[in-house]
Amino acid sequence: MNYAYTKPQARKRCTGVSTRASSDTNSDNGARGWVLAAPSSNSGKTLVSAALLRLLTRKGAAVTPFKVGPDYIDPGFLSAAAGLTCGNLDPWAMAPERLNQLLQEQSGSRFLIEGVMGLFDGAVSGDGSTADLTAMFNLPVILVINAKGQGASAAALAQGFANYRTDVNVAGVIFTQVGSRRHQKMLFDACAEVNIRVFGVLAADPSLLLQARHLGLVQASERADLDALLDRAADNLGRDLDLAGLHDIAAAPAYTTINSVDPVPPLGQHIAVAADIAFGFRYHHVLDDWRRAGAEISFFSPLADKAPNLDADAVYLPGGYPELHAGALAANQAFLSGLRDAAARDAVILGECGGFMVLGQGVLDQDGRCHAMAGLLGLETSFAKRKLHLGYRQVRLRQSGPLGARGVDYRGHEFHYATITEEQGEHLFTARDALGEQSAEVGLCSGKVMGSFIHLIDRDHRTAT
Repeated sequence: MNYAYTKPQARKRCTGVSTRASSDTNSDNGARGWVLAAPSSNSGKTLVSAALLRLLTRKGAAVTPFKVGPDYIDPGFLSAAAGLTCGNLDPWAMAPERLNQLLQEQSGSRFLIEGVMGLFDGAVSGDGSTADLTAMFNLPVILVINAKGQGASAAALAQGFANYRTDVNVAGVIFTQVGSRRHQKMLFDACAEVNIRVFGVLAADPSLLLQARHLGLVQASERADLDALLDRAADNLGRDLDLAGLHDIAAAPAYTTINSVDPVPPLGQHIAVAADIAFGFRYHHVLDDWRRAGAEISFFSPLADKAPNLDADAVYLPGGYPELHAGALAANQAFLSGLRDAAARDAVILGECGGFMVLGQGVLDQDGRCHAMAGLLGLETSFAKRKLHLGYRQVRLRQSGPLGARGVDYRGHEFHYATITEEQGEHLFTARDALGEQSAEVGLCSGKVMGSFIHLIDRDHRTAT
């Protein structure tokens, strides 16, 4: 299905009741939940989502977290808060069948979906937004609004979002950065005037800071104070939260018919996966698909100078922050020798983004120092020469190999600041943007060693058979 963007129609004021009819194909597995979205990034939706998850978990609820879009960092906070793995739901890159599968397989009695960017923001093609996902499954939206510097204007903002699309049910709001009880009363009174339901507030608190770096938030696994942060956020949110009201509006997804899902094929029978703070950007559904296909998954830490398991016939190096640890990785000869030994025994090796960089000859760090890497691909990259590369990608295999036959199409995402300073060899993909434009040959392959800056999300559902 191509999620074409349609011009929104005017809608009535938000009442917390969906304006969309229930689907005849609704298959209720007992789980109900919400979508937490926002007018824009940096509204506090990750912190509110994590705080709500921790609060519900404390009360004995099993709540499965999800994140909309191609994000690996926010899911770390949501997983830690819920005690359950956070999966990704991507309405641009995933077929409806895949989205159905992921929602139906979730293990909690409740689920919480954190949106991406602003509620109506998606790919450059105009589709793939959080709103598209909520409309597809007829789920209630809680809008998280940063109220700093706003009074009644915050209510006008909420009203505008509630009225923008008739197929999106904005059930109410949670305000963040609320400065005082007087500020809170202003917000509540203004929302009452326009019939916007307020479910709670998260008071301004300088200690509830999620530090950021060049690819997003500092990873949850890098924060020694993570549990204390989540507990404090939950305490803060819990003081002014209509939890009973949230439970009342929680809804079951309106599922459609489940057809088979055509996944990224497993790279081998035993796949060794790099996993630490330098290689943490992977999609859980991809590894789950590989397990379902019968593959064994093992993990190893390059930063701890560990090599892939000797009996692994495939190695997966996901993205992450190797540019911040280039010196340590270059010094870890057990790791680098393990990659070379895997290639010598004809194992399949796939590197995505940061993993791609490590498969090359060398990486220049932010100070311009060159660090030797595995040398398995004709590639040199630089973090000293930075340029933002960001967006969804449609990619097609240029030759047959472990990822499928020549011409197989995938959908993925690219997000990095590193640049290629030298490149030599056979290209892996032909890539286009979300509009199907800006064609380029990308990635490299040499025998069974391959990589690119693109994180593969799923087979392209428009062409998969």
